[in-house]
Amino acid sequence: MSAKKTALTVLSAALLVPVMLTAPAHALPRAHPAPAPTPKPRDGKGGAKQAPAPPVSMSAVGGTRLGQPGTQVNLLPGAPALPESLTGRSWIVADAGSGEVLAAHNAHWRLPPASTMKMLFADTVLPTLPKDQVHKVTEEEMSDVGQGSSLVGVKEDYEYSVHDLWLGVFLRSGNDAVHVLSAMNGGIEKTVKDMQAHAEELQALDTHVVSPDGYDAPEQVSSAYDLTLIARSGLQKQDFKEYCGTVSAQFPGSQEAGKARDSFEIQNTNRLMTGAGGLAPYKGIAGVKNGNTTMAGSTFTGAAQRDGRTLLVTVMNPNSGGLNSVYEETADLLDWGFAAAGKVKPVGELVSPKSEDGTSHGSPAQSHENTPSASGQGAGGGVGTALGIAGGALAVAAGGVFAANRRRPRRPRGGRGPDTDLLP
Repeated sequence: MSAKKTALTVLSAALLVPVMLTAPAHALPRAHPAPAPTPKPRDGKGGAKQAPAPPVSMSAVGGTRLGQPGTQVNLLPGAPALPESLTGRSWIVADAGSGEVLAAHNAHWRLPPASTMKMLFADTVLPTLPKDQVHKVTEEEMSDVGQGSSLVGVKEDYEYSVHDLWLGVFLRSGNDAVHVLSAMNGGIEKTVKDMQAHAEELQALDTHVVSPDGYDAPEQVSSAYDLTLIARSGLQKQDFKEYCGTVSAQFPGSQEAGKARDSFEIQNTNRLMTGAGGLAPYKGIAGVKNGNTTMAGSTFTGAAQRDGRTLLVTVMNPNSGGLNSVYEETADLLDWGFAAAGKVKPVGELVSPKSEDGTSHGSPAQSHENTPSASGQGAGGGVGTALGIAGGALAVAAGGVFAANRRRPRRPRGGRGPDTDLLP
């Protein structure tokens, strides 16, 4: 490890210690029965159909090992074994401060991202709109919100601040809020182009953006590697950190003539933060974003701090069944990552943005043999990164979000179609 990274690790540890004083305890160890056999897909003629397999060759951004299919890990003497219960098609464990990838499984497999795409939306658009700006919602802005979308409850002809709308995006995964913010950013088409350009700047070259909210769309894909890169970038932004680390908030409701405007409570859909669905809040959890759609299955990127370290874990599409699986597998990988500190040799790294990295890893066309497809066919960082994430952890702890308002979320106001982030 270089002197620069050594100094960075020590500084990050000093900054993150206060966070642990306010973090909730982890749940008691979970018993993990053997996963139930996954029903075999049928080919329409009564025969069994093979489950999709990762490409034989994938992007090598971050290291050649990350472009290989299967699990990649270098266990040193005394290192804990990886959890046995992992069923995600793709996952990654990375140190947010150093950028080291501790272990990965099909890290660059291009898969539908669901609402984890909202991390890229926020990282792209959030800096462009003043949070105190107020906007009156029009019918046109709401007209193309996908059927069955998760909604926070934005209503046309009502005014909302940018701050309100971002709470709706981060806490309730509201596609209605995404579409209004996209309109304020110049429209859906411009926002998609902005997001794609930002993904390329981050060297998240597996990512192909079609919709800003992550709603299922042909050829909209990302990867566990890219989502982790994006989350790491977002956590360097103060507002991003605070929004994704907020457990509950008040959201503007309706208004009767001559009366003050109503509000209602919204809670974060991140179950490792709220303890919904029978899970206990994860020790040191600080975000980031979950998603669930018909095409993507369950996806989740989580960040947690413990013992002076910040880890990022992304899990995509576990096949063990149940809405808790993606959270349980994330928690298991976080536990492993913290226990494996100093006992594994990194298998790759999270690269720096192009503007900070003199070594460009190429354009999307140069980095991938296959074109994007919904079926999935087809160490960077520095002082600023680690300090940004550490500072965000302190801000979240100071806000008391780890200890506040852990009641079960209210039943969603939105539909129950393909976007199911709000399922209780």
